[in-house]
Amino acid sequence: MSLTGLRAFGRHGVFAHERENGQQFTVDLVLSVDAAPAASSDDVADTVHYGEVADAVAAIIEGEPVNLIETLATRIADAVLAFAGVRAVQVTVHKPQAPIAHEFADVAVTITRPRAGA
Repeated sequence: MSLTGLRAFGRHGVFAHERENGQQFTVDLVLSVDAAPAASSDDVADTVHYGEVADAVAAIIEGEPVNLIETLATRIADAVLAFAGVRAVQVTVHKPQAPIAHEFADVAVTITRPRAGA
């Protein structure tokens, strides 16, 4: 299961102006889930509800500021792994308005985390 291009406004960064002004962050998720039960039952209760995942991720982006997008990605991974049925998650946090003095398209960090004990 994947959810790409989720955007939310956050105040993350090491500089004071990033905390004061904030900016849009974009998150891409790839979740490892067993889709067979939901495919068989056709019931959302038998899968990971991507709308609920999106709400949780947006709340983290909009929530307590952190200095690094590595920290933000880890917080998001931890929250997604808390959903029953998620075996592993890959999180990419994009910061396209990062304070870089050169023209660039994007800054991103990608982490992959398995469920503990998996």
